[in-house]
Amino acid sequence: MERCISVGQKCIGYDNPPFIIAEMSGNHNHSLERALSIVDAAAEAGVDAVKLQTYTPDTMTIDLKTDIFCISDKENLWKGKTLYQLYEEAYTPWEWHEPIFKKCEELGLVAFSTPFDETAVDFLEQINVPAYKIASFENNHIPLIKKVAKTGKPMIISTGMASIAEMDEMVKTAREGGCKDIILLKCTSTYPATPEESNLKTIPHLKELFKVQVGLSDHTMGIGVSIASVALGVTVIEKHFTLSRAEGGIDAAFSMEPTEMKLLVEESLKAWHSLGTVFYGVSKNEKKSTIYKRSIYVVEDIQSGESLSEKNLKIIRPGDGLEPKFYETVIGKKVSCPLKKGTPLKWEFVG
Repeated sequence: MERCISVGQKCIGYDNPPFIIAEMSGNHNHSLERALSIVDAAAEAGVDAVKLQTYTPDTMTIDLKTDIFCISDKENLWKGKTLYQLYEEAYTPWEWHEPIFKKCEELGLVAFSTPFDETAVDFLEQINVPAYKIASFENNHIPLIKKVAKTGKPMIISTGMASIAEMDEMVKTAREGGCKDIILLKCTSTYPATPEESNLKTIPHLKELFKVQVGLSDHTMGIGVSIASVALGVTVIEKHFTLSRAEGGIDAAFSMEPTEMKLLVEESLKAWHSLGTVFYGVSKNEKKSTIYKRSIYVVEDIQSGESLSEKNLKIIRPGDGLEPKFYETVIGKKVSCPLKKGTPLKWEFVG
């Protein structure tokens, strides 16, 4: 579980900073030029990977306008569309994959995708993707999981809406199918999601339960939830990404803009570095600060043979004198030599 999982030229693991994925989804707005610009912006922001989604409207659903095929939830971003219309608007043309992947390679980014059916896996194998993502809405698609597992490539699986029993089935299916490298992503499948429903305390539980690396597929606004997840040990953070929410796009409303993504990359790295190890005492850079701790000082001139008292001693900064814990011990003791005001008290001065 602790070992590195190689995805392209990158390594995902607990000894590495979180692997940051920019999810393009349908934010290209059916423009290849815009899709390539999104890749440029992702690279500039410092992410590790760009992820696509590989499907067509016909591999997702059928073109019917009956109630069951329409999105009617009043709070849904895509209310009023049929499922077919949604996927028709959102899908990434398959012929775009190669130029997008090539652009990613030129910029040092890992490029991979989420297949939504078996034909998408066959296609992605032809262009040699280094890993596969299984979406939350497909984590019960056991035939698809079997198909992907047979490739032997790493699988990153979102756990949105899945019960423990369902997660157990999908992990078991992947392992038995030949997949050795599985990363589960804690995910709340609402768009956008709220921090209150993120339940990040699930992350260490998932890690222990399934003996896998765990990451976060984060649909909340901002970076706070993602940064909090770093403290709980995530190795992957996935965020939807767009050039500008104001320009619209199928997922734009809950997607990160370039400046936000750059901030996520920077702050998640700081959070990861801050975890460190279990440590107590004085760190290397704290050594110069120990002088500002309190210690026992002479605060009035004292003659040789005179007794130390609450009047001529005080616990003050800096820290060159005896530690404060010896204050009661030295009170009433006589000094062996004259001491000037401002002298840090030492044992050799105490008779």
